[in-house]
Amino acid sequence: MIETAPERVEPAPRPRRDPASSTPPPTEAPESLLNRIETADAARVILVAVGALAAWVARLEGAPGWALATIGTAVLAAGCWPIAVEAWGDLRERRMSMELSMLLAIAAAAVIGQWGTALLIALFVLVAEILEELCMERGRDALTGLMTFLPRTARVIIDGEEHETPIDDLAPGQVIALRPGGRVPADGVVRRGSADIDQSRITGESMPVTVGAGDPVPAGSITQGPLELEVTKAGEDSSFGRIIAAVRAAQDSRAPVHRLADVLAARIVYLALGLALLTLVVTRDTRATISVVIAAGACGVAAGTPLAVLASVARCARTGAFVKDGAHLESLSAVDTVVLDKTGTLTTGAPRVIALSPTDGGPGAEDSMLRLAAAAEWNTEHPIGRAIVERARERGLTLPSPESTRYTPGMGVEAIVEGRRVRVGRLDADQASRGLAGLTGPAEDLPAGTTAVQVVVDGATAGIILVADELREGAALMLSQIRDMGLDVLMLTGDAPSTAARIGAELGLAPERIRAGLLPHDKGAIIGELRAAGHRVAMVGDGINDAPALSAADVGIAMGSGTDVAREAGDIVLVGSDPLSLARTIRIARRARRIIMANFIGTIAVDAVAMGLAALGMLGPIAAALVHVGSESAFILNSARLAPGPRR
Repeated sequence: MIETAPERVEPAPRPRRDPASSTPPPTEAPESLLNRIETADAARVILVAVGALAAWVARLEGAPGWALATIGTAVLAAGCWPIAVEAWGDLRERRMSMELSMLLAIAAAAVIGQWGTALLIALFVLVAEILEELCMERGRDALTGLMTFLPRTARVIIDGEEHETPIDDLAPGQVIALRPGGRVPADGVVRRGSADIDQSRITGESMPVTVGAGDPVPAGSITQGPLELEVTKAGEDSSFGRIIAAVRAAQDSRAPVHRLADVLAARIVYLALGLALLTLVVTRDTRATISVVIAAGACGVAAGTPLAVLASVARCARTGAFVKDGAHLESLSAVDTVVLDKTGTLTTGAPRVIALSPTDGGPGAEDSMLRLAAAAEWNTEHPIGRAIVERARERGLTLPSPESTRYTPGMGVEAIVEGRRVRVGRLDADQASRGLAGLTGPAEDLPAGTTAVQVVVDGATAGIILVADELREGAALMLSQIRDMGLDVLMLTGDAPSTAARIGAELGLAPERIRAGLLPHDKGAIIGELRAAGHRVAMVGDGINDAPALSAADVGIAMGSGTDVAREAGDIVLVGSDPLSLARTIRIARRARRIIMANFIGTIAVDAVAMGLAALGMLGPIAAALVHVGSESAFILNSARLAPGPRR
């Protein structure tokens, strides 16, 4: 029972279906936990129970000792075989375990002729092993359901005809047909049709989302109408595939608290053996000595800790976040400061151009300035650059290809366009104040989240472009929930102080909790200062310029809508970019920590009292076994509370 690393869960084989069927097979109802008990395990429990009853009856009937010994030896040899195998392996590796200590206790009871006691202890241990495995199965259920959700095949449209294709053979660029109720097998963009889709398994969002031509659809969604989808990412590269890969890695990982649980369990066993030896030397009472060993119940913390981590990872995945390693979940539970990027994290990251102000007010000046700026930004990943390009396309402008492009994070982009040197970048605070005043009046009249972008052509200012971003729905509520947990919140942004102040005011952030006008290395430096001051920091961001800060924090949390660089740098990814999923994930991590700590404290307290009473002769072997199994069951079930229930 000391082994704590959960087994890796492989996808269960999916049921076969008729290739002509237009919908994937329905998800099978999860098998009852009781039905998962191995026949051999159940047979051993029954055998030992019958043997204990037979030994008790034989003793009442005055059967000779050799008869009791025969019954006990035969039953223990058959019933305790798995315990003996594990104990032997631990002994060969010179590792103390609960199996080894319990086997010693059973053997000691048998040696002094307490066959009924030995059999009852063995029965309790076998039942506890089954309970532990059933609880671990419950923790794995959510992950297994996640992994077996996708259909086996997809309908690929080739030359106007649909062909059934295994999803492992899907490739970007192919077009697939989806029917109402169909599960989306790969990430894609809607090419034809409009429908509501259920993204709850990916984003945690319970309400359907309406999509149409050009809208992205993640793998693992369920469409409620017919769609044609052009595949953009398939297999392990898809959003669903990345979740599965991360969850599998998290299952195989061992968080630091796992090792602490192992150390605590081993020390409890050593303490029990030492106290048992002392009891034997002082009291010469073999019954009390055996009771001390039996009373030590470290299995609850040894098995309950990985179960709590496994269940928490599953719950996070269910609510729209995937954790790359159990250690990151543990680190998140201990943070006291949350640092948030603004653009793309607190705001949608999809700003729009709201005003153009060329220096030259002549006819066509707006289009001329916009055309050059968009050409310089044509291949950018920055949301502001994409907004400028989108506005140029809306106006039907033809964009020339830049001869060379250089992007400087936090400063902007510089390119050679039609032989002219074009720079598009943010204004400093003084420039922004003067420029905005000349554009639309006092800066304070501008919408919150407005950013002023300067366009410079051949060293001369060609004009200013105003771009506005919008707060993400739920951002203010998320900040309120995080603060209610007692966490400090800090907003970092490269935007001008006036823009950052307006966003901060809408979010309810005090001015001293806002840092504006920052370059990427400035964000990393601030996080370094916070950690040097003893704070545990979680950084939340979505862009390339957030990658250094994500890596510098104790926990990096990337928004799912962000860049690949940010997602790779993040330890946790919020798939749907819902701000509320951040608060939910932190809450889950903190709850897991509380449960694990309760198990730790409870194990130490119960074992200390039980071993003390056993050493004083106030707790016999049977009562000690009941305390052992009862406490172990309580702590394992306490961890199992974290496992999410089945989807309805």
